[in-house]
Amino acid sequence: MTFANMKYMYYLLSLLVVCLFGLSDMYAQQPIDYVNMRIGTDGEHRTEYGGTVPAVTTPFGMTQWCPVTRINGISQTMYHNKDSLLLGFMATHQPAVWMGDYGYMTLMPQCGSLKLKPSERGVRLDRTQEVLTPYYYKVTTSEGGEEQQIVTELTATSRASFFRFRYPKQEKALLYLEAGRGKRGGGIEIFPEKREIRIYNEDRHDAHLGPETPDLRGYYVLKFSADFADYGVWKDSLVTAGKTQEAGTSAGGYVAFPVGTEMMELRIGSSFISFEQAGENLAKEIQKTASFGQTVKKVRTAWNRSLSKIKLKGGTEDDRVVFYTAFFHTLQYPREFSEYGRYYSPFDGKVHEGVSYNAYSLWDTFRAEHPWLQLVVSERVDDMITSLVQMYEEGGWIPKWPNPTYTNIMIGTHADAVIADAYVNGFRNYDVEQAYKAIRKDAYVPPLYDDKSKWGDRALWNGQYEARGGLTNYLHKGYVASDCTYESVARTLEFALDDYCIAQMAKGLGHTDDYVDLMKRAANYKHLYNSELKFFQARKADGTWDQAHVGFTEGANWTYRFCVMQDVPGMIDLMGGSDAFMQLLDRNFDEKHYRHDNEPGHHYAYLYNYCNRLDKTQSRLRTILKDNYKNAPDGLSGNDDCGQMSAWYLFSALGFYPVTPASGMYALGIPHFEEIRLQLPNKRVLKIRAKGLESYHTLDDVRLNGKALDSPFVKISDLLEGGVLEFCPKR
Repeated sequence: MTFANMKYMYYLLSLLVVCLFGLSDMYAQQPIDYVNMRIGTDGEHRTEYGGTVPAVTTPFGMTQWCPVTRINGISQTMYHNKDSLLLGFMATHQPAVWMGDYGYMTLMPQCGSLKLKPSERGVRLDRTQEVLTPYYYKVTTSEGGEEQQIVTELTATSRASFFRFRYPKQEKALLYLEAGRGKRGGGIEIFPEKREIRIYNEDRHDAHLGPETPDLRGYYVLKFSADFADYGVWKDSLVTAGKTQEAGTSAGGYVAFPVGTEMMELRIGSSFISFEQAGENLAKEIQKTASFGQTVKKVRTAWNRSLSKIKLKGGTEDDRVVFYTAFFHTLQYPREFSEYGRYYSPFDGKVHEGVSYNAYSLWDTFRAEHPWLQLVVSERVDDMITSLVQMYEEGGWIPKWPNPTYTNIMIGTHADAVIADAYVNGFRNYDVEQAYKAIRKDAYVPPLYDDKSKWGDRALWNGQYEARGGLTNYLHKGYVASDCTYESVARTLEFALDDYCIAQMAKGLGHTDDYVDLMKRAANYKHLYNSELKFFQARKADGTWDQAHVGFTEGANWTYRFCVMQDVPGMIDLMGGSDAFMQLLDRNFDEKHYRHDNEPGHHYAYLYNYCNRLDKTQSRLRTILKDNYKNAPDGLSGNDDCGQMSAWYLFSALGFYPVTPASGMYALGIPHFEEIRLQLPNKRVLKIRAKGLESYHTLDDVRLNGKALDSPFVKISDLLEGGVLEFCPKR
């Protein structure tokens, strides 16, 4: 989408909202108006693109509502910008393109006759008829000519949604409802006299990767504004009119409204606890007296309030769109999982009192997403840490990738880094000792069968949680052996990083013996460095090098060549000193080994700082931003992975980045805007200024509150005090 088209779209949307809803205080060019929901929805590869969807909800919403253009599942989201048909609208909990969904439901307005199969109910999707924002979606579709046009509008809060359908006046108005289409399916019950329908869904796409969750259900209570002229249910392909209940692996229902029903409103509450809770969630979030327009305004205000924490000066219009869209992406996950003081735990199958979040893409998000949330939503961080600790208490381990329970996805135990980093940066409103106990278990307790299983990412569930697969060898030999465990090099490097992070929390809590031991283990990366090849290389249990070029996760030897975040000076010494290290780093970029579309190398551009060459860091960053982020549907070069790609951009656009978790330091970069105003916790403000940004390629004279920084790093605690961070050309 060109900026001109996008700007025109936002202009029309603003007029539409004002005219239809009377929201006179809504006007263009607030931060929310720069969000382009199409960024990340397109790409040439089937899975390796942005993987985002134009879902509507509030920040960190529990249930997202999204238009459907394809049937979703593992490695396929429900919306892609290239698709030509609309199949319906979905309540979804799928957090990333390569994860699955659970507890979902689908609906589709139709006219004339009921159509069940996706191939039958799909209608042509005209992109010019779509309005996409984080708080409001609208589309006009037609099953035939203009006389069969249906207009669908939706908005959504965290646990509820509000639809408005405009049907053709002379056609039979229908609403298709799907309760289940998976191995476990779902059920539906219709209450005509109450204008109400209840749907539950038990499906979980990732069920083969984790433990059984017999009590996991998505509950939905649907309340209609119009009487039902007709209704019924369906199972497989059999439709039964007048029947009010059905359940099965492929089941659902329908309702019809009297001919002449031009407009019908539908409010839906969702829950993981019960139908009663779903109804309460709806009543709390979308009151009976609230109009559709008022709800749109409420959700828009919530997003704009969050996005307004950062104000920009300078840059192009496209730059602003990319920035605020990235900001929007970072405010979606981890998602809320509790419901007004209670939450269903998929780890023990019980309902608990308290707060809960879910969907932690930890292998990705420990790098920048979680540090970013500390800056912009600090009020949520303690509860996010508490949620991880609760998962440990209820399931025995902190998960590597909860969706919503254990999934055996990815390697490392990077909740260790997330928790320790929050602790080092001053977050304490959670059970600190219990949190430490949880991450310490990751470091010292091998999973069951660790001496027998080779593990492997996405291995089928064997009744035990993988945790640090290969930890047995790591504890005895100082590395994960390649003939015992898959992905051994990546595991060794990531275990050593997490050991460093846990050590910092141990130090703060006075666990001195743990600190000393874990810091020693943080240097285990050295055991796999082949000084002749100048690469990290897999080793067998007997100590010999594995010549098979194995041991890496989503990459190869170049991908992991500089994956030592916890001891960069030690890595530099290992590779021959600063000059030799920079030559290798230059080759990484110049020979195009660097892949920004995947996370292991996200810190690489900042490694020049450790050789005191901020100018080289700044030069590389400008190129990476230009090549990997743009205002277009294919504007993300790789999976956003629950905000990590976007968070990298945001930190880099501000001018600093958290290379080493739990270190309390940012590495400096170069701002992407002339001036940035960041609202910090405790009502402090940080202003970031880049003097001569358009005239100079590098700005490596950096001052905080007028005082020159003596290295290309800055303490996080110093920035959190607020003030002015200024980047200037060398004087």
